[in-house]
Amino acid sequence: MKLFQPCYDLALRWSKHPAASRYLALLSFAESVIFPIPPDVMLAPMSLSQPSRAWHFALITTLASIVGGVAGYLLGFFAFDTLLQPFIEASGYAHKLETAIGWFETYGVWVVFLAGFSPIPYKVFTISAGFLQMAFLPFLIASAIGRGARFFLVASLMKWGGARMEEQLRKYVEVLGWAVVGLAIVAYLMLR
Repeated sequence: MKLFQPCYDLALRWSKHPAASRYLALLSFAESVIFPIPPDVMLAPMSLSQPSRAWHFALITTLASIVGGVAGYLLGFFAFDTLLQPFIEASGYAHKLETAIGWFETYGVWVVFLAGFSPIPYKVFTISAGFLQMAFLPFLIASAIGRGARFFLVASLMKWGGARMEEQLRKYVEVLGWAVVGLAIVAYLMLR
């Protein structure tokens, strides 16, 4: 059953849409605050389909993600007690928040950098940084470095790989897609 190849082809077609850069910025912003899908799913095909604009797309993604991170920080800073905490407790995610708080206590600003660079949900740490009243400038710098490094790495790989990368991705997209689903299930079961 081919599930991921049609999605991949669709993402490549969408990446050439005239408004694709705006959608990329919107997705990047939303992912830093509330949305679960990372912007890499748009950034990679856009960079692959237009390699000469790959770093431009990475810059859009980075800036929009940092602005979204600031929005998440402010949300955590001003609305945690009244809006977010009841939602988190009702959703059964209080233990995940406690984990994030523990990581902040142990690693400080480095956890923001790590969350910005890795596939760890960045939004959890933007909101937690605001709730914990982390110093804003270190938060901003760690976010900029972590997010920038991640998105410029993705764009650079796609730019560097070009047509060869597209051919290889098309060849293995089903295997990669199912592997990611499997890893997500394993991670969920381990963290549960």
